[in-house]
Formats: sequence, C-alpha cells, structure tokens
Amino acid sequence: MQVRLAKMGSAGHAQVRSAAKGRHRLPPDYDVRAGSSSPTNGSSTADVGDGFGEELSPTPHDVTDETDEPQHEKAPIPRTRAVGGRWPRVIAFGLLPALTVVLGGGAGYVTWEVISARFVQVARVESVRAATDGAVALLTYGPDTVNKDVGAARERLTGKFKDFYTLFTRQNVIPNAREKHISSVVTVPAAAIARVTTDHAVVLVFVNQTFLSDHDPPASTASDVRVTLEKVGRRWLISEFTPA
Repeated sequence: MQVRLAKMGSAGHAQVRSAAKGRHRLPPDYDVRAGSSSPTNGSSTADVGDGFGEELSPTPHDVTDETDEPQHEKAPIPRTRAVGGRWPRVIAFGLLPALTVVLGGGAGYVTWEVISARFVQVARVESVRAATDGAVALLTYGPDTVNKDVGAARERLTGKFKDFYTLFTRQNVIPNAREKHISSVVTVPAAAIARVTTDHAVVLVFVNQTFLSDHDPPASTASDVRVTLEKVGRRWLISEFTPA
C-alpha cells in the first residue's frame, strides 16, 4: 500500500488530499508519503496506519473531486428512421380513408343535386299540365251538364279556394247555366311557370273563354290567370285562381 502511494507522486498526493476534504478526513499528523501518522496520546503507529490505510487507498479511477462539474448527458438521437417508417401507415390508415369520405361525400352531393334537379324538372312539367287542365275544368260547363262539370272541377281544388268555388258555383254558375242555357267553352293557348319547387308551383295561364247562349250572341274574353298549386300526395291541386 505504501509503495503504491509513493508511485503516485505529487499528483497522487493532490488526489488523496482532495479526497480527504470530502467524505473522509485525515488526522492532522497523517503522513501521506509514509502511509502513517505520528503517534499521539500513546497510540501505536501500526494502529493508526491500519485505521486509515484501507479506506484511504484511492486509485486514480476512484478519486473524484466534488467541485468538478457533472458531465451532461448526451441528448438522445432522434429516431428519424422510425418516424419516417410510420408515414406509410399514416397514409394507409388515416389519409386514404379521409379522402374516401371526402370524395364519397362530394359524389353524394353531386348525385343529390342531379336528383333534386330532376325532381324539380318533373314538378315543372306536372304543375303546368295541372294548371292548364284545371283552368279548363273550372271554367268549362254546359246547361245540361253543369252539375257534373262543377263536381269534377272541385276534385282539382284544395284549401279555402275549394270552399269558395263550391259556394260560388251553387249560387251563380249552376242556376244561370240552367235558366239561360249558358255554355262556357275554354281554351288555354299558353302557360308559363313562374315559380316551382317539388311541392309548390305558380303558373301563369292564358285563357280564352267563349260564352254561348240561346238568347244572346257569343261573347269571348281573353285573360291571364295566376294559378297556384300544391302537391298533395301524388296530385297537383289548385289552391288559388286569380286574375293576373
């Protein structure tokens, strides 16, 4: 042990003294070169050397200075390869399903637009036909068939206008047609859609009406009528019939 400390030289002495300042404190009279301390209070040299020799036999690898700054740990190297390897899975399980949903939604929207436009087009054709046929039915009657004519026309109406037409024909049209032998002949040369949805439409109808009577010469009139229709079930029914 003494030979080992002697070989350390002055550097070893500094390391040992530095270690002594730390956890272990040497006796004031300890001789580092000899590996023992001067006897005090009658203690033997062997006792002093044995008491501190084993604990204070540092090696260059064991002695550390508490004043030294701790070494910083190296920052972990980013796992770029692993992160890059996740992109194919992200695309496969995230991006592609999202694109499928977006494209599917867009295709569904386009399909709905096409179907809706088709429904509106069908409503346009049906409402114009219903307005034209309804105008003819409402205004056409004969003296011998007036009850039947009025009854058939009522089936094309709905709402308050149906009630009004029923009352008006009972009080005016039917009595005059029977008593004066009046007939009404109606033609519709043209009709145009003004507004239409899948269940509501407004149609402008151009009406030519001729009155025939046994006592008076024929009289003809031409008028524009605004016909409002509602889709009830599968039928277009007239809810308003007013001069334009």
